[in-house]
Amino acid sequence: MTVDHAPPDISAESDSDEAAVAARPGPALEPVVPAASRRGRLRSVPRWLRRTVGPLTLLILWQVLSATGVLSADTLASPGTVARAGADLIGDGTLPSAMAISLQRVAVGLLIGGAAGITLALASGLSRLGEDLIDATVQMLRTVPWVGLIPLFIIWLGIGEAPKVALIALGVAFHLYLNVYAGIRGVDAQLVEAGQALGLGRWGLVRHVVLPGALPGAMTGLRYSLATAWLALVFGESINADAGIGFLMNQAREFFRTDVIVVCLVVYAFLGLLADAVVRTLERLLLQWRPTFTGQ
Repeated sequence: MTVDHAPPDISAESDSDEAAVAARPGPALEPVVPAASRRGRLRSVPRWLRRTVGPLTLLILWQVLSATGVLSADTLASPGTVARAGADLIGDGTLPSAMAISLQRVAVGLLIGGAAGITLALASGLSRLGEDLIDATVQMLRTVPWVGLIPLFIIWLGIGEAPKVALIALGVAFHLYLNVYAGIRGVDAQLVEAGQALGLGRWGLVRHVVLPGALPGAMTGLRYSLATAWLALVFGESINADAGIGFLMNQAREFFRTDVIVVCLVVYAFLGLLADAVVRTLERLLLQWRPTFTGQ
């Protein structure tokens, strides 16, 4: 006699196993915040506010050191004293007049040095003959410390405005020459070949290919030139100057007025930042065709 055995009913067992697994407490999960989201929180803060963190921290530290006596008034005046000195200089018209004279010197020196540097860079960068005649001489002269030429400038040009403007122009010319020349010689040769294939002549290539390609280098050179111009102004106005920001600094040094000296340094820094902002604006306007990495 054959006995049929029914298959075991496993549905009930599987249901009970699933219920046990479902009832078992699982591991605690924490939400994962992407790094981009964390960076986004910082980006929500305006950039101008983020850029003031460093200067404000330095200012607070300066005030704390002055208030606790770590920095004595003879060593460095407190921020409040410097602010009052600046207000007095602005109120009696001394500081605006000095700024106008210094700005005039920088503008004239930048114009002369910029014209000389760009002209030499174009002649040397666009022509092999020009490079042979110009580049070696410029490279030799730029290795000479231009500040060391002050005594010669005084002998040659006197003690008036000419040596101060010449010192600024010399520092500006070298920076613009190097960066414009490097920009011209750094243009991709394939772009030049493409322009020739499209029928562009020599001046067409220079206008439509070479000069636009050298423009980023020229902007970099202009930024360096402006920084050098203010540095040369400090040296120039510290020697036989009868007006300008450097003249105020020399007077303050004689009377141990550290507050006035700091005011003049702040003015130099402000004018330098303003000039750099102008160049950055020019870069955004003239280099819109050139997308660059702006950070993450």
